[in-house]
Amino acid sequence: MNKMYARRLSNYLATLVLVPCLFVSAELRADSTDESRIVEIIDAIERGWETADGTPFREHFLDFDGARYIESGGQNAGLSDLIDNHVEPEGDALDSLELNFSNIEVHWEGPFAWAVADTEVIAVVKADKRRIHNRGYQTFLFRAVDDDWKVIHTHSSSRPVKKEGDNHEH
Repeated sequence: MNKMYARRLSNYLATLVLVPCLFVSAELRADSTDESRIVEIIDAIERGWETADGTPFREHFLDFDGARYIESGGQNAGLSDLIDNHVEPEGDALDSLELNFSNIEVHWEGPFAWAVADTEVIAVVKADKRRIHNRGYQTFLFRAVDDDWKVIHTHSSSRPVKKEGDNHEH
């Protein structure tokens, strides 16, 4: 066997062994600690909305060109737009905002994760004292960055609750 053929064969065999290891290590990344961390981040975001505080968003969202955050047909382009034109102004516009993310399901695919949650929003509009009570769903997309999870996209959709007993399942 010549040296060049032996080297190619050696590289080929190393590739056959190492590539599956990469996929196994990516799967090992997603464990119960990661799930707890993702739920912790979602809880911080919930508190940020309720208190009109952009701090948890700056801490847990990955700010990048092209970021978009969707809510019931509207969108914010970029993290600054989300915080400056949506999160923080909510405190001036709404009284006693209560946001609840529940039934959180977390899923992984390598260095990416997504969470789907039931959402309930209750608040009173300061300007006209109108009561808001909506239910729906929220999706969070995460990417593993520097040994932590960062939100890279969100999408929520909700509609007014017609009767207090209205529930939905997913």
